[in-house]
Amino acid sequence: MPHHRSTKIVATLGPASSSESQIVALAEAGVNVFRLNASHGTQAEHAERHARIRAVEDRLGRPLGVLLDLQGPKLRVGTFGAGPVELAIGDSFRLDLDRRPGDARRVSLPHPEVFAALRSGLDLLLNDGRIRLRVRDCGPDHAETEVVAGGPLSDRKGVNVPGAALALSALSEKDRSDLAFGLELGVDWIGLSFVQRPEDILEARALIGNRAHVMTKIEKPAALPTLDRIIELSDAVMVARGDLGVELPPEDVPGLQKKMIRLSRAMGKPVIVATQMLESMVAEPTPTRAEASDVANAVYDGADAVMLSAESASGRYPVEAVRMMDRIVRRVERDPLYRRIMDADHPNPEATAADALTAAARQVAETISAAGIVTYTTTGSTTQRASRERPTVPILGLSSRRETARRLSLAWGVHAVWTDDVANFSEMVGRALAAASQAGIGRPGQPLVVTAGVPFGTPGKTNALRVVTIDDGAAPQVGAASEAMPALETAPA
Repeated sequence: MPHHRSTKIVATLGPASSSESQIVALAEAGVNVFRLNASHGTQAEHAERHARIRAVEDRLGRPLGVLLDLQGPKLRVGTFGAGPVELAIGDSFRLDLDRRPGDARRVSLPHPEVFAALRSGLDLLLNDGRIRLRVRDCGPDHAETEVVAGGPLSDRKGVNVPGAALALSALSEKDRSDLAFGLELGVDWIGLSFVQRPEDILEARALIGNRAHVMTKIEKPAALPTLDRIIELSDAVMVARGDLGVELPPEDVPGLQKKMIRLSRAMGKPVIVATQMLESMVAEPTPTRAEASDVANAVYDGADAVMLSAESASGRYPVEAVRMMDRIVRRVERDPLYRRIMDADHPNPEATAADALTAAARQVAETISAAGIVTYTTTGSTTQRASRERPTVPILGLSSRRETARRLSLAWGVHAVWTDDVANFSEMVGRALAAASQAGIGRPGQPLVVTAGVPFGTPGKTNALRVVTIDDGAAPQVGAASEAMPALETAPA
């Protein structure tokens, strides 16, 4: 496996990391998926970054995933006529739809959906939770509040309403424009922000179709009552601890992180842990010990990937942050305790032939000390089910579709390779052996466990498991049969 680890790294591109040479350095340091943050930068800038990622992908000869993270609807107060104001505990403060500049007694909140959801006693959080207002009285166009936690408040600061589900679509007009742009560009993942209910995912899927996969960001407490259904409808999940940590008590977030990782793994959905993982490395060359522990704990929890945001997008040490994350992940994965945790909680397979064979592939590989598991997949579902098993050996995910290989770059333990279509099982085995050799997986005499669907090219039809032996390179051994090994085609170098 590249970098000898199973847990993947997602890194955000930005002003500190957008040149081709910087993207090469980040990929060589260990990045598997690059994130384009639609909250910052223009579409033209993101198009340039996407083109450079694809150029680096060709140069390195391995798939690189691209995630376009939509901003989502942002609730913000209006402006103040005389500059920032200071709100003190016990002050009265009014929010309303009047767009005139505010003062120390009131300010505009141009979101009628918020007022429609308010009730007496509900709290509103302003400026990333630094200011807390308690609603005393409210109507369809205003809210009279009392300052519970004060501080400075300036133009267009954000507003969170943790105790209410708002009648807002998860897709703003800006999001719809960015979504159309990303699909035209050919990104692999769409990050869906502000998800409150399953219907938000269905709305996005109607626009996306099969042109990209949906990554749902869990950042709103309103999503928690239907969390199981939301994960079920998603292709992947991001534990977005930024807004989640603002709207929930800090002590609630660690347990929710573990719950979301466990549920996502049980459903076979890749899950990313994000936000402030190595935050101090925005300005410093090394993280705090608490940050290193935070990354390690996400790995111990079984996350598929961990993510860097400002650390790689605007920080002073983007490559060093990736290297540090890579070091932490590899150290955890060498810990015998990590292996015991992964083995203690294998999700029950579904009652399908594909799931039964995938679970059997892990058991066979571990019993015979195989060098790896090879899956030949069209859509990626077979390989993701193998990843769900968290085997002790690498997973080679072979696909004739580039987009499938790119999306598999996010899945735990998967070394994704794109290759030409194959006509029969022996040809597929030859490509698997060549891919294993190219990836440095196994040595002559070691077995590989191979799964596939026959006839080839039929999605969701995994129905064959075979054990093959790596030989000295002259010819693959497939039971009693042997054929010349076809050349493997990967990305152009």
